[in-house]
Amino acid sequence: MTPVLPLIIQTYKASVQLRSIEDALLQKTLLSLADTLEQNMELLLQANAKDLARQDPDDPRNDRLMLNEQRVLNIANSIRNISNLPNPCGKILEKRVLDNGLQLEKISVPLGVVGAIYESRPNVTFDIAALCLRSQNACVLKGSIDAEETNKVGVDLIRTVLKENNIAVDCVTLLPSERETVQELFTATKYVDVLIPRGSEGLIQYVRKNSLVPVIETGAGVCHVYVEKEADIAKALNIVVNAKVSRPSVCNAMDTVIIDKPIAATFLQQLQPLFNKSGVEIFADETAYPLLKDYAYLHKAQPEDFGREFLSLKCAVKVVNDMDDALVHIQQYSTRHSEAIVSENKKNCERFLQEVDAAAVYANASTRFTDGEEFGLGAEIGISTQKLHARGPFALEKLVTEKWVIRGEGQVR
Repeated sequence: MTPVLPLIIQTYKASVQLRSIEDALLQKTLLSLADTLEQNMELLLQANAKDLARQDPDDPRNDRLMLNEQRVLNIANSIRNISNLPNPCGKILEKRVLDNGLQLEKISVPLGVVGAIYESRPNVTFDIAALCLRSQNACVLKGSIDAEETNKVGVDLIRTVLKENNIAVDCVTLLPSERETVQELFTATKYVDVLIPRGSEGLIQYVRKNSLVPVIETGAGVCHVYVEKEADIAKALNIVVNAKVSRPSVCNAMDTVIIDKPIAATFLQQLQPLFNKSGVEIFADETAYPLLKDYAYLHKAQPEDFGREFLSLKCAVKVVNDMDDALVHIQQYSTRHSEAIVSENKKNCERFLQEVDAAAVYANASTRFTDGEEFGLGAEIGISTQKLHARGPFALEKLVTEKWVIRGEGQVR
């Protein structure tokens, strides 16, 4: 196994250059990277095809791994959008003069070196690299072996563009994909400032338990849509189908639909043909099961199906007596990612928005909007479900910390 500490140290040294680099050069570099991706699309797609060829073709997670022409174009456009966002560094957050004449400023500064451990998705490689460069941070990337070929080609392209713009190439470093490399990353407290895991709940918890480097979690998403008894049925059907079907392998996809008992029969009867079109498997509780008895892809829900992040065309169904029961269920099973209510009762909507503890809460909209791009923040490293430093889309604005700058004329204490 290749020792990774020397690679991390090189990135740490390269990060110093980024602190004083001209903002215009960073923007120019990112625009150049977007163009380079489009120009080298075939090279990237060939590498991605090699990665896909090693996977089980029936694995629904392949959707996360797969690149195609449109997805590469989307990545390039995302990088352009990031380049147009204001640099979050160098802002004066507070300014004052003390009685003794000391001039104090609190300013936003880069974190330094950002480490990231993530699974499958090769777009994450570009998102993190672009966000870190725009915020004057260096990054150490540890992708999964599933996306090894794609990540190698992607980082080679990034480093080529850095070199062309006279920026130290070690500002973006890809570590070997072997699992063992994370152990050195976990203990590199002198050289890595924060570590961000992005992927399954198992990966996140493993990093959290083993890393000595401070961890910012991007949590798994067990997301609910609660269809309250005063919901507009047509609106609710559209939201539920979008939240489950539009892209089932992502963290903001719905995992459980909760329905008030008075409208359960009507709602489920109309939901069946819509879910059937996409082959959605339903895991129904004891009340919902007989209401869905003619559905082709029906299972009796087991206790573990509630609180399960399916990441596929599978969905749990829970029927509740009222809003109180719905809130109890969400509190028990939510991972505090994204939760939604569908109702025409504004009072109940506001109660839901106030009482549900999650990074993003919705009234009459799909959970699929929890995304940095959709929120106008540019791409994000992930969706943070913790409460310290960042919550929700962990985007450009959060890749900074603070520094006090004090100017004096010889004052002593």
